[in-house]
Amino acid sequence: MVSAIILAYNERLHIRRCVENVRRVAQEVFVVDCHSTDGTQEIARAYGATVVEHDWPGNQAEQLNWALENLPITGDWVLRQDADEYLSEELIQEIHGRVGRLEPAVTGVAYTFDVVFQGKRLRFGPRRPEILRLWRRGKARCEKRIMDERMVLLEGEAISFGGRFVDHNLNDLDWWTRKHLGYAKREMAQAAIAIWGQNGHGRANKGVYYRLPIFWRATAYFLYRYVVRLGFLDGKAGFVWHFFQGWWYRALVDARLMEMYRSVGVTGGGHCCLAVA
Repeated sequence: MVSAIILAYNERLHIRRCVENVRRVAQEVFVVDCHSTDGTQEIARAYGATVVEHDWPGNQAEQLNWALENLPITGDWVLRQDADEYLSEELIQEIHGRVGRLEPAVTGVAYTFDVVFQGKRLRFGPRRPEILRLWRRGKARCEKRIMDERMVLLEGEAISFGGRFVDHNLNDLDWWTRKHLGYAKREMAQAAIAIWGQNGHGRANKGVYYRLPIFWRATAYFLYRYVVRLGFLDGKAGFVWHFFQGWWYRALVDARLMEMYRSVGVTGGGHCCLAVA
C-alpha cells in the first residue's frame, strides 16, 4: 500500500490534477495545507484526499517532516509529490508493477523528472537529477535545508525507476518571477555557505559553481544549458526558460550576494571573485 503526501498553499490551479493523478498509485492521499484561501482544501477533499491544516514552519523540509511524524499514515510506502506535479503513465505502471516486489533491503526509489513550461515539454538542457520521492514508511527523512531539500534514507538502499514525474506549473510568468525573487534570497544564503566552505550544508556542484567569477558564472551556465546542452532546440519556450531560470535567476542571486558583501563591508568576496567598492 502506498500513501501520498502533498504540501499545498493556494493550489487551486493544480490540486485536482495532482490528487487524481497520485490516487492512481496511492490508496491514501494526505494534503497538508497551510490555510489556503482559494478553495484548495475543498477541491482536494472532493477528489478523495484527506486535508490536514498546519501552520507554515518556514520551509518545506520542516513541513514535510512534521507530516511524516504526525499524519496517520498506514501505507508501507510513502510518496511525496508537489501540487504542481504529476506522475507519467510510465512511472505509474512501474510503481504498480515493481514496488510490491522489491527486496526488503531496498527502502527508497528515486526517479527523475520532465519540465513543462509555457505549454511545452522541454527535452533539452542540463541533465536533471534523480530524486528520492518514494520510500518505505519510517525509512527516510527530509534534510533540513533552506531550499532544494531532499529526502535522505535513514537505512537501506535506493534504486532507480525509469519512469518520470512531470513538473508542470500552470501559473503565469509574473507568478514565476515573484516566486524566484523569494528563491533568490534563500539561494543567496546557501551560496554564502558554499563560498565559505562549510561542508555538509552546500552541494558539491554548487561549491564549484560559486568559485567562478561573479556574474560571469551565470552567463557561462546559461550558455552551457542553451548552447552546449542544446536548449535552443526547444524553441521560444526553451529560450525563455533557460534565460530566466539559467541566467536571470542566477544573476539575481549574484546581485544579492554583492549587496550582502557590501552591507558587511567585505572586499574581495572570497571564492566568488567579487570586489566591493
